[in-house]
Amino acid sequence: MGTAQLHDRRTAGKRLLSLFSAAAVTFAASVAFVTGAAPAAADPIEQCTSTVGAIVAVDFGPFGGGVVRGCDTTPTTGFELLRDGGFTTEGTQHDGPGFICRIGNPAFNSGKQYPTPAKEACVLTPQVTAYWSYWIASPGQASWSYSPLGAMARKPQAGDVEAWVYGGTDVGGTTGRPAFTPDDVRAKGGTPDPSETPTDGPSVPVGKIDVPAAARWVTQRLHEGSHVVDEGSETPNYFLTTEAAYALAAAGGKSPTLDKVVARLAAGTGEYAYAAGPKEAPDATAAARLALVAAITEGDPRDFGGHDLLGDLKKNVCRSGPAPGCTAKGDFAGVSYGDGQALAVLALLRGGVVPPADTVTRLTQLVCEDGSVTSILIGPGENCDGDPMTTGLVALVLDEAGGHDATVAKSVAYLKKAQLRSGAFAAFNGSTVGSVPATAWAAQALRALGQVRAADTAIWWLSREQLAEGGFGSDEGAEEGGLYATAPAVLAGSNTDLVTLTTKVPEPTKPPTTPPTTPPTTTPPPPGDGPDLKKGVAYLTSPANLRQGRFYLADGSTTRADFGLTIDGAFALAATGHDNDALRTVVDFLDRGGKDGEARTVHDWTNVGSAHAMGGSMGKAAVLAQVVGRDPRDFGGKDLIAGLADAVCTAKSPLPDRSCADKGAYTYAMSVFGQSLGVIAQVRAGETKAAEAPIGYLAGLQHTSSGAWPSLVPPTGDADVDSTAMAAMALDVVPGDAHAAAVDKALAWIASKQLKDGGFPGASGTSVNSAALAVQGLSLDAEKYGKQIGKARKFLASQQNADGGFNVAEEGQRGSNVRASTQAVGGATGISFGVLTRSLDGTTPNPLPSSSTAPVIVTPGDSAGGGGIVNADGPGGGGSLASTGSQALGLAGAAAALVLAGWGAVVAARHRRTTVGGDL
Repeated sequence: MGTAQLHDRRTAGKRLLSLFSAAAVTFAASVAFVTGAAPAAADPIEQCTSTVGAIVAVDFGPFGGGVVRGCDTTPTTGFELLRDGGFTTEGTQHDGPGFICRIGNPAFNSGKQYPTPAKEACVLTPQVTAYWSYWIASPGQASWSYSPLGAMARKPQAGDVEAWVYGGTDVGGTTGRPAFTPDDVRAKGGTPDPSETPTDGPSVPVGKIDVPAAARWVTQRLHEGSHVVDEGSETPNYFLTTEAAYALAAAGGKSPTLDKVVARLAAGTGEYAYAAGPKEAPDATAAARLALVAAITEGDPRDFGGHDLLGDLKKNVCRSGPAPGCTAKGDFAGVSYGDGQALAVLALLRGGVVPPADTVTRLTQLVCEDGSVTSILIGPGENCDGDPMTTGLVALVLDEAGGHDATVAKSVAYLKKAQLRSGAFAAFNGSTVGSVPATAWAAQALRALGQVRAADTAIWWLSREQLAEGGFGSDEGAEEGGLYATAPAVLAGSNTDLVTLTTKVPEPTKPPTTPPTTPPTTTPPPPGDGPDLKKGVAYLTSPANLRQGRFYLADGSTTRADFGLTIDGAFALAATGHDNDALRTVVDFLDRGGKDGEARTVHDWTNVGSAHAMGGSMGKAAVLAQVVGRDPRDFGGKDLIAGLADAVCTAKSPLPDRSCADKGAYTYAMSVFGQSLGVIAQVRAGETKAAEAPIGYLAGLQHTSSGAWPSLVPPTGDADVDSTAMAAMALDVVPGDAHAAAVDKALAWIASKQLKDGGFPGASGTSVNSAALAVQGLSLDAEKYGKQIGKARKFLASQQNADGGFNVAEEGQRGSNVRASTQAVGGATGISFGVLTRSLDGTTPNPLPSSSTAPVIVTPGDSAGGGGIVNADGPGGGGSLASTGSQALGLAGAAAALVLAGWGAVVAARHRRTTVGGDL
């Protein structure tokens, strides 16, 4: 995820609070709860409970204060919770009031806002080493999650707690968590009353899943009655075929249909698990899934499809790590996710083979402090943030392995606390949206581990999510079924799990009591199995989104343009060519000095020619000019190419000056995105020689071991799909082959990060932005990565809403988001930013809409603050609040989603590389 997403989180930094570290053990017992005045009449703390309102806590520790908390019984957004909780805020001159740069509260130092102007001028977007970061925790959650949404976009739920801390973080929020726990600042100073705990469940009868109907739905998904294929494909999807086998075994035991599925899996064992060759280490996850199919159906996993799956699993265990294919000692070679490690251990156990001790130990290392289990196979010391789905599976496997009772009990306790009052489980910590797969896996584990009531409550929720045709969708309220969700729901509804599932149970002697359902009808996918780009463009150009047809508004404002987002939208329009008149209108507005409602032009955003010239912003505007055939040396009346040349740093600037990250960086380009944009602009302008230092600096940021790039400049050590794709596109346009190997390595790393559903991980979850940029990056070698590109485009299609827009991520809060939509629409074309072009010949700018155009509706505000936890209750005076309340995206102005170039254009425009392989 790029810096723009970090900025979108509305505050992200983290820092270690030295003030509290010495007293961390006794913190909760020693805090003082004091009542102070608040400028926005915060509700009394006691009115916020686990079922009413939400609490926000701001840590003024770095400034000599303590933790101040406020209550809002009716919060609408995270920003409104902060404001109505009694806090004042101030934005930046560059980003407007939407990016929170300072926070104050009368309960600390008479409401003085921090950081002070002496520490942070709040002219430009603050660096990620020192800014306010945004954290969330849902009822029952014992640890903080880095918010995947900005404060203006996030809608707090009853019982939520939110925290703002000042300091530094990486883009994924893996460092600098709050020094206090959610329980420290919750109402009543801790967890909800026992009478309010989620595992009490709803006061309704326990429901049941219609397992026979679900089994029929699964059977209808089988191609030729033997395997699952992706829509429009003839190639088996072996992963989903194993899911179908588990579901059919759970629903009806032995059957001719199941036999046919198992036979097809056996025939495809080489293709699925041994794609690298029969003498190479197998794909451990695939081998484990097939071994479980054999064990469940009374087959022999030591001779399945002609392969000894168990023997090959046991002899391909990492003896050390990190190393290629090994994150740490005990990993099954090549496994990247916790579920793969768990399934491989379980396959050995079910096959009567004692797993190597290190493989089981490795599972225990994935258990976080709160008992949750992380889905990523993290290395020692890495940030641990688990989820209910992985926790359910790993708890089952550790229980079966034996000897880990305390760890299993800890995970069960986490599951009970994580269960929502509806009975559901969310896909990730901090979300309040029920997830069918997460709920199904959690229900399996809870029942097997003796928590029957909690399991029944989960089944009750699942029964309500079953669709009329029998299947289940992934998310709460989904209208289309999927095997990935339906299979675990069938196991949960059959009171079984992968540890105990077997076909030895005889088939039912009576026919199912549920009447046959009407065969499901499916809507044909958009052309190419990707998102509907015409609908996407219609969403982006609708009057409700594109202000006067000329610009997008900054979050929460009715007058201020978000110029970075506006250019993102222009890139999306250029990539598709579906509304060239709208594109012309936007470009003319920017190029001819068009002003927003605050009389700002695009160059009030680039700062070209000033002491605060922003390399990434100048590069982005210059590339847009190049894309549409305008002159980047005279765009909006400014020479952006000369500005970029002047912005190349000759040395790292001494603190507190933060203009230059290092020699070769562009001034105030605080992300890999910004650096990449500047490079592309200079190279496209024929200034490769002038760009030598920036190119060298960008290339030097690549992780030599993995091939990935970090998100931020200066680098923080993370590895990011979005930034890696962008850097690869930048280096790919550099003439010659000097960077060919680096680009190849980057693309291989991106491909290795693709998830089962085709998406890619980002800090916001399975991210639309990350998938879109991955498509663009992988399209640099479309022949080789055609399969991955196709899966990613299908994932993007799955995240498109009825209005044509796209969700931010697969998990969490639903609803179309303009920024995510600009990235998805452009990214789905696969066109690299380095070669994107769109002629405006023959186009006509759209007329200015009449004043009768419906206004944008926002929630206005007013423009504007000793140790322990302080309450900010009661009425108050003090300054007024900023009228925006969310964060303007694009930290450092380095827009994260730059839509880019089609596969054919990419291959034709390559300076190097003859692509081979692939199936697109």
